Amino acid sequence: MAGTIVMKFGGTSVADSERLKRAARRIVARREEGNRVVAVLSARGKTTDELITMAEEISPAPDPREMDMLLSTGERQSCALCAMAINDLGYRAISLTGSQAGIVTDTSHTKARIVEVRADRITHALDDGAIVLVAGFQGVSTTRDVTTLGRGGSDTTAVALAAALAAEVCEIYTDVAGVFSADPRIVPGARKLPVVSFEEMLEMAASGARVLQLRSVEYARNHDVRIHCRSSFDDRAGTLVLSEEETMERPLITAVTHSTDEARVTLIGVPDHPGVAGRIFTALAGTNVNVDMIVQNEPVSPNAQAEISFTVPRDDLRMARAALEPMVGEVVADVRTDAEMGKVSVVGAGMKTHPGVAATVFETLGNERINIEMISTSPIKISCVIRADQVPQAVRSLHAAFDLGSDGVAAEHPFRAGAAT
Repeated sequence: MAGTIVMKFGGTSVADSERLKRAARRIVARREEGNRVVAVLSARGKTTDELITMAEEISPAPDPREMDMLLSTGERQSCALCAMAINDLGYRAISLTGSQAGIVTDTSHTKARIVEVRADRITHALDDGAIVLVAGFQGVSTTRDVTTLGRGGSDTTAVALAAALAAEVCEIYTDVAGVFSADPRIVPGARKLPVVSFEEMLEMAASGARVLQLRSVEYARNHDVRIHCRSSFDDRAGTLVLSEEETMERPLITAVTHSTDEARVTLIGVPDHPGVAGRIFTALAGTNVNVDMIVQNEPVSPNAQAEISFTVPRDDLRMARAALEPMVGEVVADVRTDAEMGKVSVVGAGMKTHPGVAATVFETLGNERINIEMISTSPIKISCVIRADQVPQAVRSLHAAFDLGSDGVAAEHPFRAGAAT
């Protein structure tokens, strides 16, 4: 018997009966190669969105605990149906909920984090020759409540199981062929990347690339889990996400990423005193709001007050306002929001040793008459907040400026020996 393989199928990969049966055949094919196979499935198609709509029809602010109870049902449907398909193909499969699979999380409903994986039941089933299907996106809290892991959480489920089982690889199957130099829907000439480092993938996921959930990449890096992003619809190799030691020297810029799901919050009249910013962001953290860019405008005179602007995911804007409004009049003078923001980023490990990247980014956007409203940098990323309706134009212009299309980049390095799976 060969090693253990973890396979994760996204919602579009199991959206209808034919696609679900195709996923079942692919799982069986890996089993017939002699592998021990664990598959993690997302909810089918738009099931999660439909469940959210149902909840909002009942309550304008659904209770988070009950939302987790509701949303966790989508992945369970997928797993049970896929197990039926695999059993019809002549192999024994069992489906498990997140709690049955031993996914233990903290108590943060709708955005829980995995704290432990107790994979004994999965290991015993594999030892008995079964294929194990695990409902993604969910677990059980330390207080025994059903929890969900947030959008894209099935990726994290798969990576966590791969780490716990010491799997050879975690294969992520989606409706795209891998990780690209930009979103192919915006840049038709975008290039598929054969290899990406964890460091680059972390920045790309944080900047809007939706191939992998950010937390799944963090988990993979921390536990050295090899990820292979592949298409559900063909057998070609996709993109390997590996440790920095395993990747070869990369181009100056690897990819242009974007997001149109940003919202900006501006706090007016913030006292320029120690501890004020701490109170503000502690309140946001208490409601599990993820803050991205932060810019503070310093007062121009000793008695003046500052302004603090920051970005949050648009879906978190309501919770951010609710956390900050009790401070109006006491800590800040006013809270203003803008829900129509976007973000464009250039990412590349080669940026560490090559000057001039920022100049090219700013000059390119300036030539396109795109105003930059906020800027954030890291050693391998430059991100600019712009108006959401200007994001496609910005992505195309930056992709061209750095010659990231297939005609502008030197031949790709082949996979390292033994890397393709």
